[in-house]
Amino acid sequence: MSPRISAPAITWPDLPALQQPPWPDAQELDRAVAELRVLPPLVFAGECDQLMQRLAAASVGQAFVLMGGDCAETFEANTADSIRARLQTVLQMSVILTYAASLPIVKVGRLAGQYFKPRSKPIEVRDGVEMTSYLGDAVNAIEFDAGLRRPDAQRLVRAYHASASALNLVRAFTQGGYADLRQVHAWNQDFVRESLAGQRYEAMAADIDRALSFMHACGANPDEFQRVEFYAAHEALSIDYERALTRIDSRTGLPYDVSGHFLWIGERTRQLDAAHVHFASQIRNPVGVKVGPTASPDEIVELAEILNPERIPGRLTLITRMGAGAVRDVLPGIVQKVDACGVPVVWICDPMHGNTREATTGHKTRLFDDVIDEVLGFFEVHRNLGTFPGGIHIELTGDDVTECVGGTGGVLEGNLGDRYETACDPRLNREQSLELAFLVADMLIKR
Repeated sequence: MSPRISAPAITWPDLPALQQPPWPDAQELDRAVAELRVLPPLVFAGECDQLMQRLAAASVGQAFVLMGGDCAETFEANTADSIRARLQTVLQMSVILTYAASLPIVKVGRLAGQYFKPRSKPIEVRDGVEMTSYLGDAVNAIEFDAGLRRPDAQRLVRAYHASASALNLVRAFTQGGYADLRQVHAWNQDFVRESLAGQRYEAMAADIDRALSFMHACGANPDEFQRVEFYAAHEALSIDYERALTRIDSRTGLPYDVSGHFLWIGERTRQLDAAHVHFASQIRNPVGVKVGPTASPDEIVELAEILNPERIPGRLTLITRMGAGAVRDVLPGIVQKVDACGVPVVWICDPMHGNTREATTGHKTRLFDDVIDEVLGFFEVHRNLGTFPGGIHIELTGDDVTECVGGTGGVLEGNLGDRYETACDPRLNREQSLELAFLVADMLIKR
């Protein structure tokens, strides 16, 4: 049975919560939250439990997690073409990883909820004019306009409906035949097909076609080849939004956040005594925590004990984001300490957020070589310690954007302005994403 639609029978303590929008009208917020509380669930408790089982396999090296999608979703980009392009990219990457490493790939999208963004500065200044920073489409608009930058609580409800539309489309794609393995050639868009990564993908797709034809001739046509499991994840940043979408499961009487299958706490909001960690400790979804280079091993052990006291495999994922220059020095101590404490975790590498810099053009960017080097360091650390590298967490798009520098196809720093379309952080384009997948596949083979 699905979770009840009524508000959860759970009370929340008044704990400090960082990175919350400066809502100008408390009554507007109350009305939006009241509306969210009675809306149907976006995901179901049983799906969350299923994902936890898949993550449990990744925690012991029997599966690998691919988590990817936009840095910040926008209402404007919540279209069939945009969602299909992102889904195609994740599906292509997962096929590369599965085929090369012979491992089940747990596919998770940064999707259907990634409408909130933490910011280092709450105020943006342009030419002496101050306005509230862009905090994600669920709060305000990206345009530098006083009226549009005013936080609008009704956008929380709009984010819910946009997420519902995205999830409906993803379910149709992944369950209605679009994700059939016999579609592997169709996922390779024209602008990628002639690239080195695209050509390598086409050769692999031809091998898969031959294997499928052989199996079909033998009378085998498993359902698993015709549809895929795909889960939705986002950062649980807005306490008002996430609490309003928490429901009590009618099967178990336990609370689930039905805004997404997997929720993570960011590097800026993982304080042990604050609202985000308490919230994540109460819900029964699988949860994650971003862990940066300033984290101490003892702090992360304490977090693990708070978030997974029952030591449930798959319940807790630690998403490390150290930066290429720090991963080999900082990560080993954290992994060793957590491993020794006995709390099972899935280790995932986010090689994007620790490698951001400003280009000479003024654009925020990332070097593809830095992304690869951090993933390599992540694998090296786990290989040396005898632990399991459980997955990667990538900001990507299915479009031919120019936001990250490098890769075999070569986005040059001077070309960043050609198609710099992100709402916040730079993303890998389709060609760079496929190249990354082939490189990670090689690492999985050697692990």
